[in-house]
Amino acid sequence: MISSPTEEDSASATSISEAQLHAPEDINWHMLDKSKFFFLGATLFSALSAALYPVVVLKTRQQVSSAKISCRNMSSAIMRYEGFRGFYRGFGTSLIGTIPARALYMSALEVTKTNVGTATVRLGFSDASATAIANAAGGVASAMAAQLVWTPVDVVSQRLMVQGTNKNNVAHGLHYRNGFDAFKKILCVDGLRGFYRGFGVSIVTYAPSNAAWWASYSMVHRVIWGGFGCCVGDDYKVNLGVQGLSAVMASGVSAIVTMPLDTIKTRLQVLDSVENGRKRPMTFVQTVKNLVGEGGILGCYRGLGPRWASMSLSAATMVTTYEFLKRMSAKNLDS
Repeated sequence: MISSPTEEDSASATSISEAQLHAPEDINWHMLDKSKFFFLGATLFSALSAALYPVVVLKTRQQVSSAKISCRNMSSAIMRYEGFRGFYRGFGTSLIGTIPARALYMSALEVTKTNVGTATVRLGFSDASATAIANAAGGVASAMAAQLVWTPVDVVSQRLMVQGTNKNNVAHGLHYRNGFDAFKKILCVDGLRGFYRGFGVSIVTYAPSNAAWWASYSMVHRVIWGGFGCCVGDDYKVNLGVQGLSAVMASGVSAIVTMPLDTIKTRLQVLDSVENGRKRPMTFVQTVKNLVGEGGILGCYRGLGPRWASMSLSAATMVTTYEFLKRMSAKNLDS
């Protein structure tokens, strides 16, 4: 006869099950050593940007091209005519801008998540709902804060990325020796407004995209973690894998939904129209008409492959790096 488990055994089994099914406690803004957080963040994310930059160059060149060119042919052409350095055009400018932009992004994200999360719990929302709402709010706030710095950096670095690839209508047809030279020439020709070309579209693209990404990431993370509950060994190592998988899944939908706006934004920042022999910044309507005229609706999705790959790789490495960064920067955290 099989004996029934005692209440003590049942309680022990329940506590083990609950420990397995729940992800490690999130580290919030108040638990971080800020100096360590920003120093390590600048180092880790600079290395990450360097690794992913060639994919960004491919995506940008495909978006501004008037013809459909595969990633393979585009890569071959860059290597043949420009060498390996062609994949890192504008990287110096991008790297300089990445540090303050990431600092603003991380600060806005963590402060908003912490404050909104606390407020929603007080209002009676469940932990899952409060986390999703807090992540969505943090995504909007971080995107808007980062774009104040990132849009000017994007304008300069993207001009350098596509220089020489579309001489007829690349903005003003100017040649830029480096990022500083591009900055001076854009300032002389367009003034400060020239650095914020496509800013409105950037906000419209990245704010809801970030909100959807962070909210869906938090929900997918909880769901996947529940599925791994029965085989959890080291919580931190398993959580790292779950974070990466959750990030890839959250990136797929985000890339498809926001791709047309991202293509329009890139063209607004890089291309000019020609009217009566004079080059002028393109309007939103002109950009859409030209894009659809060149390739139909599918023209809006040029560069989707590199963007999807870039977003998935970036998101997976960013989230795992970010969570590792928070763990390394936490005050009085048990190892």
